[in-house]
Amino acid sequence: MKYLAALALGSALSAPAFAGGMNTPVQEPVISQPVTYAPAAPNGEWTGLYAGAQLGYGDIDSDVAGLDGNGAIGGVHMGYRHDWGQFVGGIELAHDRSNIDLADGAGDLDHMTTLKLQGGYDLGRTLIYANLGAAHAKVSGVGGSASDNGWLVGVGVDYQLTDTWTLGGELNHSRFNNFDDSGIDVKGTTAQLRASYRF
Repeated sequence: MKYLAALALGSALSAPAFAGGMNTPVQEPVISQPVTYAPAAPNGEWTGLYAGAQLGYGDIDSDVAGLDGNGAIGGVHMGYRHDWGQFVGGIELAHDRSNIDLADGAGDLDHMTTLKLQGGYDLGRTLIYANLGAAHAKVSGVGGSASDNGWLVGVGVDYQLTDTWTLGGELNHSRFNNFDDSGIDVKGTTAQLRASYRF
């Protein structure tokens, strides 16, 4: 009898421990992390068609006293480059509008269009290049408008922000001899910041 009573008492005391063992375990809620999309890393490849915009400063001089001016100039550009490893070559068409006053308001440089051949050195994410090409400028004033073709030389640098976006700068010098048969030689210098998207 004592043995049965001890066994019954032991079963009663251990019952709460077994009761908790049958509960379903509680799962911790899964918290999803936000998905972030990083831009493609630059790869140092320059081959492809690209387009963009530029904005900067222009200075116009001539061999006639007072026929000069300076001011803002900006526009759009489009071109193609091919990367052969360390050497990069290309061609670019650019069009700029300006608010440059000439001869104390007697005339204005309306716009300039350039077609440039480019040759540069591939430094990976950085491209250093030179320009050589043709330029067309139009000037308007109280006596009407005039336009002429000339040539240009320049230098530039581009830096890859991402695999498709580049930021850079360009310095170009253009010459127009005997502008529109006027007997006036005109030269211009532009310094511009550029942003381009490569397709």
